[in-house]
Amino acid sequence: MPAKACCPPEADTMLLRFTKMHGLGNDFMVIDLISQHAHIQPKHARQWGDRHTGVGFDQLLLVEPPHNPDVDFRYRIFNADGSEVEQCGNGARCFARFVLDKRLTAKRRIRVETKGGIIELNLRADGQISVDMGPPRLVPGEIPFQADTEAHSYPLNVDGEQLEIAAISMGNPHAVLRVSDIDNAPVHALGPKIEHHPRFPQRVNAGFLQVVDRQHARLRVWERGAGETQACGTGACAAAVAAIRQGWMDSPVQIDLPGGRLSIEWAGSGQPVIMTGPAVRVFEGQVRL
Repeated sequence: MPAKACCPPEADTMLLRFTKMHGLGNDFMVIDLISQHAHIQPKHARQWGDRHTGVGFDQLLLVEPPHNPDVDFRYRIFNADGSEVEQCGNGARCFARFVLDKRLTAKRRIRVETKGGIIELNLRADGQISVDMGPPRLVPGEIPFQADTEAHSYPLNVDGEQLEIAAISMGNPHAVLRVSDIDNAPVHALGPKIEHHPRFPQRVNAGFLQVVDRQHARLRVWERGAGETQACGTGACAAAVAAIRQGWMDSPVQIDLPGGRLSIEWAGSGQPVIMTGPAVRVFEGQVRL
Protein backbone atom coordinates (compact mmCIF):
# COMPACT_ATOMS: atom_id res chain seq x y z
CA MET A 1 0.00 0.00 0.00
CA PRO A 2 1.62 3.30 -1.03
CA ALA A 3 2.52 5.72 1.76
CA LYS A 4 0.54 8.93 2.03
CA ALA A 5 2.30 12.28 1.86
CA CYS A 6 2.67 13.69 5.38
CA CYS A 7 2.50 17.30 4.22
CA PRO A 8 -0.09 17.82 1.43
CA PRO A 9 0.64 20.69 -0.96
CA GLU A 10 -0.98 24.02 -0.23
CA ALA A 11 -3.70 24.17 -2.85
CA ASP A 12 -4.66 27.77 -2.19
CA THR A 13 -1.23 29.43 -2.39
CA MET A 14 0.58 31.10 -5.27
CA LEU A 15 3.99 32.59 -5.88
CA LEU A 16 4.01 36.34 -6.38
CA ARG A 17 6.94 38.14 -8.00
CA PHE A 18 8.24 41.33 -6.38
CA THR A 19 11.10 43.81 -6.67
CA LYS A 20 12.95 45.33 -3.71
CA MET A 21 13.81 49.00 -4.36
CA HIS A 22 14.90 52.07 -2.45
CA GLY A 23 14.94 55.84 -2.82
CA LEU A 24 17.75 57.28 -0.67
CA GLY A 25 17.47 54.30 1.68
CA ASN A 26 13.69 54.58 2.07
CA ASP A 27 12.99 50.99 1.02
CA PHE A 28 10.07 49.34 -0.72
CA MET A 29 8.67 46.03 -1.86
CA VAL A 30 7.03 46.68 -5.26
CA ILE A 31 4.45 44.29 -6.73
CA ASP A 32 3.07 44.35 -10.28
CA LEU A 33 -0.66 43.63 -10.11
CA ILE A 34 -1.16 44.23 -13.81
CA SER A 35 0.56 41.11 -15.19
CA GLN A 36 -0.11 39.25 -11.92
CA HIS A 37 -3.46 38.96 -10.17
CA ALA A 38 -3.75 38.79 -6.39
CA HIS A 39 -5.73 40.32 -3.53
CA ILE A 40 -3.23 41.99 -1.21
CA GLN A 41 -4.45 42.64 2.34
CA PRO A 42 -2.99 44.62 5.27
CA LYS A 43 -1.93 41.35 6.92
CA HIS A 44 0.38 40.66 3.96
CA ALA A 45 2.09 44.04 4.39
CA ARG A 46 2.65 43.28 8.08
CA GLN A 47 3.99 39.80 7.31
CA TRP A 48 6.30 40.81 4.46
CA GLY A 49 7.37 44.06 6.11
CA ASP A 50 8.98 42.32 9.09
CA ARG A 51 12.75 42.78 8.74
CA HIS A 52 13.50 39.54 10.64
CA THR A 53 10.95 37.10 9.21
CA GLY A 54 9.82 38.76 5.98
CA VAL A 55 11.23 40.77 3.09
CA GLY A 56 11.56 43.93 5.20
CA PHE A 57 10.56 47.40 4.00
CA ASP A 58 9.23 50.81 4.99
CA GLN A 59 6.34 50.58 2.51
CA LEU A 60 4.70 48.08 0.17
CA LEU A 61 3.92 49.59 -3.26
CA LEU A 62 1.25 48.12 -5.55
CA VAL A 63 1.13 48.82 -9.30
CA GLU A 64 -2.47 48.46 -10.48
CA PRO A 65 -4.58 49.33 -13.55
CA PRO A 66 -6.08 52.82 -13.20
CA HIS A 67 -9.68 53.57 -12.31
CA ASN A 68 -9.40 56.89 -14.15
CA PRO A 69 -9.06 56.58 -17.98
CA ASP A 70 -6.97 59.80 -18.07
CA VAL A 71 -4.06 58.29 -16.12
CA ASP A 72 -1.59 55.46 -16.79
CA PHE A 73 -1.54 53.55 -13.49
CA ARG A 74 -2.98 53.31 -10.01
CA TYR A 75 -0.45 53.46 -7.15
CA ARG A 76 -1.30 52.08 -3.68
CA ILE A 77 0.92 52.29 -0.59
CA PHE A 78 0.88 50.24 2.61
CA ASN A 79 3.12 50.90 5.60
CA ALA A 80 4.91 48.00 7.27
CA ASP A 81 2.23 48.05 10.00
CA GLY A 82 -0.47 47.33 7.40
CA SER A 83 -2.00 50.81 7.28
CA GLU A 84 -2.75 52.17 3.81
CA VAL A 85 -1.53 55.73 3.20
CA GLU A 86 -2.26 58.37 0.60
CA GLN A 87 1.15 59.25 -0.79
CA CYS A 88 4.89 58.44 -0.73
CA GLY A 89 7.32 60.60 -2.71
CA ASN A 90 10.36 58.29 -2.63
CA GLY A 91 8.03 55.45 -3.51
CA ALA A 92 6.69 57.44 -6.47
CA ARG A 93 10.19 57.65 -7.97
CA CYS A 94 10.67 53.90 -7.47
CA PHE A 95 7.24 53.34 -9.00
CA ALA A 96 8.33 55.25 -12.13
CA ARG A 97 11.59 53.29 -12.43
CA PHE A 98 9.73 50.01 -11.88
CA VAL A 99 7.06 50.45 -14.58
CA LEU A 100 9.70 51.48 -17.13
CA ASP A 101 12.11 48.63 -16.22
CA LYS A 102 9.26 46.08 -16.34
CA ARG A 103 8.11 47.47 -19.71
CA LEU A 104 4.66 48.21 -18.38
CA THR A 105 4.99 51.51 -20.26
CA ALA A 106 7.33 53.08 -22.79
CA LYS A 107 6.47 56.62 -21.67
CA ARG A 108 9.07 58.80 -19.94
CA ARG A 109 6.33 60.98 -18.45
CA ILE A 110 3.45 59.17 -16.77
CA ARG A 111 0.38 60.17 -14.79
CA VAL A 112 -0.47 58.09 -11.73
CA GLU A 113 -3.61 57.88 -9.62
CA THR A 114 -3.03 57.73 -5.84
CA LYS A 115 -5.27 57.80 -2.80
CA GLY A 116 -4.02 61.38 -2.28
CA GLY A 117 -4.66 62.56 -5.87
CA ILE A 118 -3.02 62.41 -9.31
CA ILE A 119 0.74 62.92 -9.62
CA GLU A 120 2.99 63.15 -12.68
CA LEU A 121 6.33 61.31 -12.92
CA ASN A 122 9.12 62.31 -15.30
CA LEU A 123 12.08 59.98 -15.98
CA ARG A 124 14.91 62.29 -16.96
CA ALA A 125 17.78 61.57 -19.34
CA ASP A 126 20.31 61.73 -16.46
CA GLY A 127 18.59 58.85 -14.64
CA GLN A 128 17.05 61.09 -11.98
CA ILE A 129 13.28 61.10 -11.57
CA SER A 130 11.21 64.25 -11.08
CA VAL A 131 7.78 64.01 -9.51
CA ASP A 132 5.12 66.70 -9.84
CA MET A 133 3.48 66.28 -6.44
CA GLY A 134 0.81 68.90 -7.11
CA PRO A 135 0.19 71.97 -4.93
CA PRO A 136 0.52 71.57 -1.15
CA ARG A 137 -2.71 71.62 0.84
CA LEU A 138 -2.54 74.29 3.51
CA VAL A 139 -6.15 74.61 4.71
CA PRO A 140 -6.37 72.81 8.09
CA GLY A 141 -9.46 70.78 7.19
CA GLU A 142 -7.78 69.42 4.06
CA ILE A 143 -4.62 68.25 5.87
CA PRO A 144 -6.49 67.22 8.15
CA PHE A 145 -5.49 69.26 11.21
CA GLN A 146 -7.65 70.85 13.90
CA ALA A 147 -7.24 74.64 13.75
CA ASP A 148 -9.68 77.54 13.43
CA THR A 149 -7.88 79.31 10.58
CA GLU A 150 -5.01 78.72 8.15
CA ALA A 151 -1.61 79.97 9.34
CA HIS A 152 2.06 79.61 8.44
CA SER A 153 2.66 77.91 11.79
CA TYR A 154 0.68 76.67 14.77
CA PRO A 155 1.37 76.11 18.48
CA LEU A 156 1.18 72.42 19.43
CA ASN A 157 1.15 71.31 23.06
CA VAL A 158 3.03 68.03 23.55
CA ASP A 159 3.21 66.80 27.15
CA GLY A 160 3.12 70.38 28.44
CA GLU A 161 5.80 71.58 26.03
CA GLN A 162 4.71 74.22 23.50
CA LEU A 163 6.07 73.43 20.02
CA GLU A 164 5.71 75.59 16.92
CA ILE A 165 4.91 73.50 13.84
CA ALA A 166 3.87 73.99 10.23
CA ALA A 167 1.00 71.72 9.13
CA ILE A 168 0.96 70.76 5.44
CA SER A 169 -0.46 67.98 3.29
CA MET A 170 1.42 66.64 0.28
CA GLY A 171 -1.35 64.10 -0.29
CA ASN A 172 -0.49 62.88 3.22
CA PRO A 173 -0.28 64.97 6.41
CA HIS A 174 2.98 66.46 7.73
CA ALA A 175 3.99 68.45 10.79
CA VAL A 176 7.29 70.32 10.33
CA LEU A 177 9.26 71.41 13.38
CA ARG A 178 12.36 73.61 13.00
CA VAL A 179 15.33 72.54 15.14
CA SER A 180 18.80 74.03 15.59
CA ASP A 181 20.72 70.72 15.42
CA ILE A 182 19.29 67.76 13.55
CA ASP A 183 21.81 65.30 15.01
CA ASN A 184 20.55 65.91 18.55
CA ALA A 185 16.88 66.47 17.69
CA PRO A 186 14.48 64.36 19.86
CA VAL A 187 13.09 62.49 16.84
CA HIS A 188 12.36 59.23 18.66
CA ALA A 189 10.98 60.97 21.76
CA LEU A 190 8.75 63.56 20.05
CA GLY A 191 8.06 61.77 16.75
CA PRO A 192 5.51 59.24 18.10
CA LYS A 193 3.82 61.89 20.25
CA ILE A 194 3.38 64.24 17.30
CA GLU A 195 2.28 61.35 15.06
CA HIS A 196 -0.57 60.47 17.45
CA HIS A 197 -1.46 64.02 18.54
CA PRO A 198 -5.27 64.40 18.75
CA ARG A 199 -5.21 67.53 16.55
CA PHE A 200 -4.21 65.25 13.63
CA PRO A 201 -7.24 62.91 13.29
CA GLN A 202 -5.52 60.69 10.69
CA ARG A 203 -2.15 60.79 12.48
CA VAL A 204 0.77 62.68 10.92
CA ASN A 205 4.35 62.40 9.69
CA ALA A 206 6.71 64.48 11.86
CA GLY A 207 9.61 66.31 10.17
CA PHE A 208 12.54 67.79 12.10
CA LEU A 209 14.15 70.51 9.95
CA GLN A 210 17.52 72.23 10.36
CA VAL A 211 17.97 75.19 7.99
CA VAL A 212 21.66 75.46 7.00
CA ASP A 213 21.34 78.41 4.59
CA ARG A 214 18.87 79.92 2.10
CA GLN A 215 18.99 76.89 -0.22
CA HIS A 216 20.25 74.03 1.93
CA ALA A 217 18.62 72.19 4.83
CA ARG A 218 18.87 68.91 6.73
CA LEU A 219 15.86 66.79 7.67
CA ARG A 220 14.88 63.75 9.68
CA VAL A 221 11.35 62.33 9.46
CA TRP A 222 9.35 60.15 11.82
CA GLU A 223 6.90 58.51 9.41
CA ARG A 224 3.37 57.61 10.37
CA GLY A 225 3.18 53.83 10.76
CA ALA A 226 6.88 53.26 10.00
CA GLY A 227 9.01 55.20 12.51
CA GLU A 228 12.12 57.11 11.46
CA THR A 229 13.14 56.30 7.86
CA GLN A 230 16.28 57.02 5.87
CA ALA A 231 14.37 59.43 3.63
CA CYS A 232 10.83 60.72 3.13
CA GLY A 233 10.02 62.39 -0.19
CA THR A 234 6.73 63.95 0.84
CA GLY A 235 8.40 65.00 4.11
CA ALA A 236 11.13 66.81 2.15
CA CYS A 237 8.45 68.53 0.05
CA ALA A 238 6.49 69.59 3.13
CA ALA A 239 9.66 70.85 4.85
CA ALA A 240 10.63 72.88 1.76
CA VAL A 241 7.15 74.42 1.54
CA ALA A 242 7.21 75.30 5.25
CA ALA A 243 10.68 76.89 4.97
CA ILE A 244 9.92 78.86 1.79
CA ARG A 245 6.52 79.97 3.08
CA GLN A 246 7.98 81.29 6.34
CA GLY A 247 10.81 83.10 4.57
CA TRP A 248 13.64 80.89 5.81
CA MET A 249 14.67 79.56 2.37
CA ASP A 250 14.40 80.23 -1.38
CA SER A 251 13.41 77.78 -4.11
CA PRO A 252 14.99 75.54 -5.31
CA VAL A 253 16.17 73.95 -2.08
CA GLN A 254 18.45 70.99 -1.42
CA ILE A 255 17.24 68.77 1.42
CA ASP A 256 19.76 66.35 2.95
CA LEU A 257 18.18 63.32 4.62
CA PRO A 258 20.07 60.45 6.30
CA GLY A 259 19.83 58.47 3.04
CA GLY A 260 20.89 61.26 0.64
CA ARG A 261 19.80 64.47 -1.06
CA LEU A 262 16.57 65.58 -2.74
CA SER A 263 16.02 68.74 -4.79
CA ILE A 264 12.70 70.49 -4.19
CA GLU A 265 11.21 73.36 -6.22
CA TRP A 266 8.12 75.38 -5.25
CA ALA A 267 7.11 78.71 -6.82
CA GLY A 268 4.58 79.61 -4.13
CA SER A 269 0.87 79.49 -3.35
CA GLY A 270 -1.19 77.38 -5.75
CA GLN A 271 1.89 76.07 -7.55
CA PRO A 272 2.98 72.41 -7.69
CA VAL A 273 5.92 71.04 -5.71
CA ILE A 274 8.55 69.35 -7.91
CA MET A 275 10.77 66.75 -6.24
CA THR A 276 13.84 65.29 -7.99
CA GLY A 277 16.00 62.38 -6.84
CA PRO A 278 17.16 58.81 -7.57
CA ALA A 279 15.44 55.40 -7.51
CA VAL A 280 17.38 52.13 -7.25
CA ARG A 281 16.46 48.49 -7.84
CA VAL A 282 18.01 46.18 -5.21
CA PHE A 283 16.85 42.63 -6.06
CA GLU A 284 14.02 40.49 -7.46
CA GLY A 285 12.22 37.77 -5.51
CA GLN A 286 9.08 35.75 -4.96
CA VAL A 287 6.77 35.38 -1.98
CA ARG A 288 4.09 32.81 -1.32
CA LEU A 289 0.62 34.31 -1.05
